[in-house]
Amino acid sequence: MKVRTWTAAALTGLACAGALSGGVAVAQEQYFPTLTYRTGLYATNGIPFANGIADYYKLVNARGGINGVPIIHEECETAYDTARSVECYERLKGRHGGAALFHTLTTGATFALSEKAPVDRIPLVTVGYGRSESADGSVFPWNFPLAGTYWVATDVIVQAIGAREGGLEKLRGKKIALVYHDSPFGKEALPVMQARSKELGFELQLLPVIAASADQKSTWLQVRHAHSDYVVLYGWGAMSATALREAQATGYARDRIYGVWWAGAEPDVRAMGEDAKGYNAITLHHSADRGAPVIQDILEKVHGKGQGTGPRTEVGDVLYMRGVISAALGVEGVRAAQEKFGVGKAMTGEQVRWGLENLNLSREKLDALGFSGMLSPIKTSCKDHVGSRSARIHTWDGRQWVYSTDWFEADKNLLDRLVQETAGRYAREKNITPRTDAECTN
Repeated sequence: MKVRTWTAAALTGLACAGALSGGVAVAQEQYFPTLTYRTGLYATNGIPFANGIADYYKLVNARGGINGVPIIHEECETAYDTARSVECYERLKGRHGGAALFHTLTTGATFALSEKAPVDRIPLVTVGYGRSESADGSVFPWNFPLAGTYWVATDVIVQAIGAREGGLEKLRGKKIALVYHDSPFGKEALPVMQARSKELGFELQLLPVIAASADQKSTWLQVRHAHSDYVVLYGWGAMSATALREAQATGYARDRIYGVWWAGAEPDVRAMGEDAKGYNAITLHHSADRGAPVIQDILEKVHGKGQGTGPRTEVGDVLYMRGVISAALGVEGVRAAQEKFGVGKAMTGEQVRWGLENLNLSREKLDALGFSGMLSPIKTSCKDHVGSRSARIHTWDGRQWVYSTDWFEADKNLLDRLVQETAGRYAREKNITPRTDAECTN
């Protein structure tokens, strides 16, 4: 397991200079570890994701830290392996005064660490991935699937297909295939797809794919033989690009395929170019955006100073943006915690949890942070660890991703029922007493 540390050298130097000259000492540093995968089958997608996280932390330091508190960011290489992710977590959690939070970057790692985080009192920030039922903060007080869960994504995809047909009621009698990565990640789609199939009357075809590198010829022949009207693609890494190539080979229209947000980035379509034209994917609020103020700041204050983590050409790509947003939401959790526990001070994991449970990122705040037009407002609570259930669809036009729908809002009644059922079952299995309203106010 390789560990890479990105230090706040400039700010630390200033802190030391101030202390030596008799000035006021600067607060200790805030430590953010990340479980990355820059190697292995999923490296093509994992690298820009990790680079976005690293560059945003560098931007925060260039802006003066979190109210003056500089960031130390450390990566540990997992190659997308759950066992290695757990080992990395154990190695990093107590370094530099203790982790403020962890970005696990994989759903498998999130499942494995969900029982460790409450013991260590360290939040897991899983923006757009992880356990969907961890939206319930009363049962999962240390999990934060901020900005949207897989269940939000799946329901919005079904709604988008329904809107294309002229209404959800038009899906009755249709055939929808779910081609999914046979892992905790891919299986997250099942509860919503099965519930919607039963409710709306469409026929659901389940087609698991064993691994990203797996041959999918038989999968897409099954899609063709079933005359599926639509395909929902829960792919990651090479699986998504392979799926699109096999769809082309079997003559299945790419505009009939709707990918989850982890199957809707440049590595999934760039090699095919025009041949992938029309392919749809849900967005995690954002698409690619090179004109966003936050991206311009990164280009000027990080890459412009020769401190970029990866190539300048990727800055603003979909997965890079995903990393930037993930890092930003964690930073804002720390900032919110400082408002309660001490501005200009480093926060403990427990204090950061409070901050993440009290995020109130209005449109005005998001605009001020440089995320104008990219994110919907996010407001969390003790029991709601998601904060937003809105998403859009973007479509590959042969050269770039473009928004093709307005915002959809996931069905609250459906998701609340699934969360309550699944989180409740988890609480019973693990002998967890959910937090009460009174406990949530403390």
